[in-house]
Amino acid sequence: MTAELVRGQNHPLDRTRVEIRIAAGGPVVAGVTLADERGGLAGAEAVAHPGAPRRDGVEVPRQAAAEHRIAVDLDALPAAVHRASVLLALPVGIGGPAVFGAAAAPFVAVTGLDGTELASYTLVDLDAETAVVAVELYRRQGAWKVRAVGQGYAGGLAALFQDQGLPPVTGAGLAAEIQEAVRSGHARSVPVPTASSSSTTASSSSTAASAPAKSPGPVDYRHPQRRTSNPPRPPQPRQDTPAPPPPPPTSPTSAPTPASAPTTPPSGDAQPAAPVAGDAAGRTPEERLYNQVWGMFEDLARTVAAYRSAMDFAQSRLAKELDAVNADPRNRMGAAAEEARAAAHDKHARLAAQAREVLDRDLGQLTAEAEVVEPALSPAFASWSSPVWQGYRPPEEYPTAVRLGDLRLPECPDLRIPMLVRLPMNRGLWIDSGRPETFAGAETADGAYGSSFGLDGLDGLDGLAGGPDGAGPLDAAEVRRRAVDTAVTLAARLLAVHPVGELTVHVIDPAGSAAPALAPLLETGALREPPATGAQGVTAVLGELTRRVDLVQMAVRNQAAEALPPDLDTAEQLLIVHDFPHGFDDRAVNQLRYLADEGPSVGVHLLMVADRAEAREYGPVLDPLWRSLLRVTPVPDAHLADPWVGHAWTYEPSLVPDGSRVLRKVLGDLAAARRSQGHSRSREG
Repeated sequence: MTAELVRGQNHPLDRTRVEIRIAAGGPVVAGVTLADERGGLAGAEAVAHPGAPRRDGVEVPRQAAAEHRIAVDLDALPAAVHRASVLLALPVGIGGPAVFGAAAAPFVAVTGLDGTELASYTLVDLDAETAVVAVELYRRQGAWKVRAVGQGYAGGLAALFQDQGLPPVTGAGLAAEIQEAVRSGHARSVPVPTASSSSTTASSSSTAASAPAKSPGPVDYRHPQRRTSNPPRPPQPRQDTPAPPPPPPTSPTSAPTPASAPTTPPSGDAQPAAPVAGDAAGRTPEERLYNQVWGMFEDLARTVAAYRSAMDFAQSRLAKELDAVNADPRNRMGAAAEEARAAAHDKHARLAAQAREVLDRDLGQLTAEAEVVEPALSPAFASWSSPVWQGYRPPEEYPTAVRLGDLRLPECPDLRIPMLVRLPMNRGLWIDSGRPETFAGAETADGAYGSSFGLDGLDGLDGLAGGPDGAGPLDAAEVRRRAVDTAVTLAARLLAVHPVGELTVHVIDPAGSAAPALAPLLETGALREPPATGAQGVTAVLGELTRRVDLVQMAVRNQAAEALPPDLDTAEQLLIVHDFPHGFDDRAVNQLRYLADEGPSVGVHLLMVADRAEAREYGPVLDPLWRSLLRVTPVPDAHLADPWVGHAWTYEPSLVPDGSRVLRKVLGDLAAARRSQGHSRSREG
């Protein structure tokens, strides 16, 4: 069966030799970029284009034309290639539309060599773009899939190539080379086909979508600050009811399906490969698992985006058809009007069921993968309930990343994706202990916090609130208790994933109110010094860490590590600040801001437990501090936005199960390892 894709949706391929068939509303240049697992190009030689139409496994046309066929042999691609992206660009100087928005929407189909259509995608809602990545074929769990991309570039091919990792000069030169090849006769334009064209693509494509009004598009995953110009839009369904008729085709190659044709669900017969843990690209098993978790996050984000877009389209179509029935007072009553309303509701139900079928299929694949991946995760990536902690041994090397919690979406509450943050962290953490009404579902409007983190691109957003499952409002004391418990659990995990002696923890607790929660760290010796209390304690700890940052920065700048004082602790430093800003004067606040900004680059990291409202007396002075920290919450809260479509992901902190002693066991194992290490050094001395 043919899968009619919407932007962001993917579909498995059941064969490795395929054709990409393209039909546009005017002459376009077609090409293919061959990227690694991160989406980057090795150089200009990784692009097949009219001036260099053959690359290993790919052959593209030499012409600028309204119809194209691209041959792809996935088995023949180099082993380093994980993504083959099909690009379309408008030629310069040979006529035709100046921007994609001035012509009919391009249509792309992936077919077998026999012409069997496997998946199709109509690039609706293009505007000022002159180049676009239409679809990508990508490797996932040892199998290949096609994804509808639709990423447009008003800056043309040069901007497209730069976005895929080529240096600006190289990208601009390659773009000029392609356009020159077109102009000089290496490529030759052909006329736009008429509506009666007999091409396979034309006969197999469905009517282009009548898209609802534009809305801001999803954020590009490599550049969160830029939104794409064409948000997801589901395709026009094939008609199997007599009324109301579909809108006229918007693509010269799109032909309406006969009224008697059955509706084709966007799902294929190909069965996905059985999931395997650690089958993503990477140099080490841990890096492969990290990349696999990232791929799961990416797939879930795009799958839910496609579902939401399809449901929005179904609802807008229903509203439009009901409005059409009710618009004429003479025809809004009677049997014909009731039949038209019933037909509209039936059509809406079919579209909704079709969208849910695709979502359930993709969620089933991701759930099966999660069930395989979760038990294979190392302690740095595993949940606290994982059996891997029972055989825990302190690591000898730094891990790739650390798990801070889990992420989920409301369409699939039982599917949780580990939230992994790269180490060493380039941002501190802020556990928000304030405003318990936020966790009961009240909306706020404090704006956005911070930039991309962890999974290479999540933004912390304040103001997208969601309460814990089945829980009512929490009082302020309970939120504070959970916040400090979360801080201790995160500190314990960070200690557990660092080599012995390579992370030193300090605590500032001016009023001493965090003592019960800090007991596991104190009793196991994870804290070398008691928490600093009172104004003097705050001053002493901040002064010591500020001095360390200054000394290490000077040593790095002057390449003089041997000049560091012999008593300087060269291990990574983690400062837990509880109940900020109590006990902080103006000088201490400035020192804290300095540590937040300059500390991560030289191994000093903040873990703050604070209520921003309690620091409002400082006004905007502290705004840079909050923005520099990654905000997490002590209870589930939908406040994290992904970099593609801005989903409000619910973050759940990684906590120890009730009644479990795993945290004390891990800290005890670390203490034993430190003592053993100390005895070994004593004998060597």
